[in-house]
Amino acid sequence: MTGRADEGPRPGHPPQQWPQELLDHLRPAVRDPRRVVSWLGRTVGAAVGLQDAHGRLLAGERLPLDDAVLADVVTGRIAAAALQDGARHVRMVGIRHPEQAPAAGAVLAVARPGPFDRRAAEIVARTAGVLELLLRERELSDAGRRLRRATADLRLAILQLLMVEETVSARRVAAGLWPGLLEEDTARVYVVEGSPAERDALADACADATEGRALVVRCPAMDGHVIVVSPGQGAGRRLRALIDGRPGTYLGGSLRQRLARTAAAYGQAVSALAVARFRPDQAAVYAERTHPERLMDPALLGTWSAGVLRPLDALPHHIRAELLATTRLGLEFTAVSAAKVLGVSRNTVRARMDRVEALIGADFSTLTTRAAAHLALNTEAARESCGLAPAPDAPAPHPPAPVRLAGLLASPPLRAWAEDLLGRLDGDGRDLRRTLRAWIAADANAERAARELGVHAQTVREHVRAAEPVLERQLLAGGSDLGEVVLAHLATGALPAPVLHDQGANQGQADAVVHK
Repeated sequence: MTGRADEGPRPGHPPQQWPQELLDHLRPAVRDPRRVVSWLGRTVGAAVGLQDAHGRLLAGERLPLDDAVLADVVTGRIAAAALQDGARHVRMVGIRHPEQAPAAGAVLAVARPGPFDRRAAEIVARTAGVLELLLRERELSDAGRRLRRATADLRLAILQLLMVEETVSARRVAAGLWPGLLEEDTARVYVVEGSPAERDALADACADATEGRALVVRCPAMDGHVIVVSPGQGAGRRLRALIDGRPGTYLGGSLRQRLARTAAAYGQAVSALAVARFRPDQAAVYAERTHPERLMDPALLGTWSAGVLRPLDALPHHIRAELLATTRLGLEFTAVSAAKVLGVSRNTVRARMDRVEALIGADFSTLTTRAAAHLALNTEAARESCGLAPAPDAPAPHPPAPVRLAGLLASPPLRAWAEDLLGRLDGDGRDLRRTLRAWIAADANAERAARELGVHAQTVREHVRAAEPVLERQLLAGGSDLGEVVLAHLATGALPAPVLHDQGANQGQADAVVHK
């Protein structure tokens, strides 16, 4: 079947209409090679296929083509070809690629029963030009997305190194793309919260606001969070201006911390974020408040912490540091969130925490033990970041006398602080203090606490939630805020102090490796 030559305009397609229709495909809202190919097939009454230089179909339908002629078009020996293949009239046009010339980046093939008249041939040629533009735009867009993804992954990798106190490695990674970004020894951490759907735009806005002088990372654990690590000055002011007038967007900031304390600064920013949700200006900076460890004898606290963690000293230094950093994050947040922040599997985080549990003889399923372990880990991290802790493989010539947690908690200033903190709850007629004590004793299990109190579990949750603004601490989210409240209960004697094997009674297997 030969078909009739298309010498005149097709019905519904006046001579001057097709150029405008073709140009319409360049409008931003409708740019799509598949739409163009479909339009070409309808306009010239043909079967159309668009494939790349490797034969992969990009749009339309796969057409049987002459291999020799196709090879000539792909390699650039000829720019286009017109031939009759049995009952079909075929046109092949090479789609140029600026980086592959003279070879073609793609081939447009058009086949129809009748021969191509001047109009049809011109439409095919002009369509090839439009497809060249669209394919190049797609390629550049894909390259841009890959570059943005790689840059985002690199920022996350730097944050993860900072979270485990690998500041030297973090500086080396950052130096290639952001010279001088981490030259300062200290930084503030900010967390900006918005809707997950708008987080990419929010992250870009944070990067613009900080003018490239801060590390901006999409939080791997919380879909709506953007983390900003700012070594320089002025980031807080710029970020406050950014969220001003943005409903549902909040800002929490940390105190200035050493880079090795980035994980602690992140926890402070998250804590401040909880306060920001109740502020008219939607922003808050972590309040410098009295922390329980500051009311303990520093020498005794250091001795106790070192004793609790002494079983880990037999491990190679890098494994010990990895276990401690992972466990700190796991206790500050959750194993799942810590895994996302560190870029490892949740099983890896749990294995590392299980290893620490076995070595120090702790049970992290109980809140009092978690609070005690968190105190020891944070004390050790602070000492190491200040260069005060001895090397793990350097045993003291005269081991200090053992210190128990109960002795640390017996400090009169600490007890006064604890009574003052928990006393804030006494003004509520619902007896929030009693509910909170039962909830902590039940290891944050509302059902168990409810059975103990003889109330509904929902009542327990409501009381705990009501205690948060009174104490100015997050409780349901866990972490250091809850740990402080638990220590307050221990200091007042409302709950018994946990007993850790702080003299290394449970040594475990020091040479077992659980890092990945």
